[in-house]
Amino acid sequence: MINRERVVEQFLTLVQINSETTKERQIADYLIEKFQDLGLKVEEDATAEITGHQAGNIIATLKGNDPNKPSIYFTAHMDTVVPGNDVKPVIREETIYSDGTTILGADDKAGITAIIELIHQLKEQPTTHGDISFVIMSGEESSLAGSRQFDTSRLTADYGYALDSDGDIGTIIVGAPAQIRLTALIKGKAAHAGVQPEKGVSAISIAAKAVTQMPLGRIDQETTANIGSFEGKGPTNVVCEEVQLIAEARSLKEDKLTKQVEAMERALKQTAERMGGEAEVTLEKLYPNYNFTETDQVVDVATQAIKNMNKTTKLTVSGGGSDANNMSGKGIPTVNLAVGYRHIHTKAENIDIDDLTEVPLLMYHIVKEAVK
Repeated sequence: MINRERVVEQFLTLVQINSETTKERQIADYLIEKFQDLGLKVEEDATAEITGHQAGNIIATLKGNDPNKPSIYFTAHMDTVVPGNDVKPVIREETIYSDGTTILGADDKAGITAIIELIHQLKEQPTTHGDISFVIMSGEESSLAGSRQFDTSRLTADYGYALDSDGDIGTIIVGAPAQIRLTALIKGKAAHAGVQPEKGVSAISIAAKAVTQMPLGRIDQETTANIGSFEGKGPTNVVCEEVQLIAEARSLKEDKLTKQVEAMERALKQTAERMGGEAEVTLEKLYPNYNFTETDQVVDVATQAIKNMNKTTKLTVSGGGSDANNMSGKGIPTVNLAVGYRHIHTKAENIDIDDLTEVPLLMYHIVKEAVK
């Protein structure tokens, strides 16, 4: 059913197109032409004007052959992390790797490959379906920038699937956390460090002591927090006057996320006040959480499709976000499906050819199950 040779050739082509996050123009142009050649209606939105990325999100629509059937969608992202330029894929024992000098880019060109092969299958082995949209996001690796700005009025889909998780085929990510970024500007008071250090207030000392007052790491099974950067520059003969601290908190539960962020903000402000300084804290919600159960349609359809493939279904939650977070938060129920890649964001990234070919087959079964 699935054309294995075509899938591998398509994947190898995609991973060799440079598309590090923010620099998606080349792959966007390739995909627009590809979808047009496959006979789909294609458009690119204007989100690049907001995100600052080279390309916006691509929406390709395969018209349904039965207008009375539900409309669904699939999404993947076109950008990769760094180092993702000049990828040289190699195949060893039916597994695809990079040559070790870059990432491979299976995250998420495996998802795009699956979308393209599904379109081939629906043309070669027609089955009843409503409108099917394919959304290729830009900027996923930049805190989900493309999907954050995506206008869901462009879609008629009732629900959909992101093709963007590691794990065995058959794994459904039914829950993922919201994330808030915390940026703090910590102000002390400059003074000569050798002559009158007692007249100064070290912003570095404030920040360091504040961090020790924060709950960090694994807070509970649903909540995490981390300090990403802590920067205070200056000569050693001056008491440091200013520090910038950037942190994040994530949780599957909104009330827990709020509690965690409040604790971090409180530690910064109270420590600064106690030590004679000041902390200005800015909060930015990068994306919302989502939580579904096996009774939700988006999960049930995928579960039945997996059973039809005689594979094991695994429902799980993730500690990371994906475009499914933003799309679900915007009102289109979306779960993330495992596509089989491993060691993403590293030079050891790889994917088995068997997994590459199973994902479009799973999608084909989802299309068939969606009309029942």
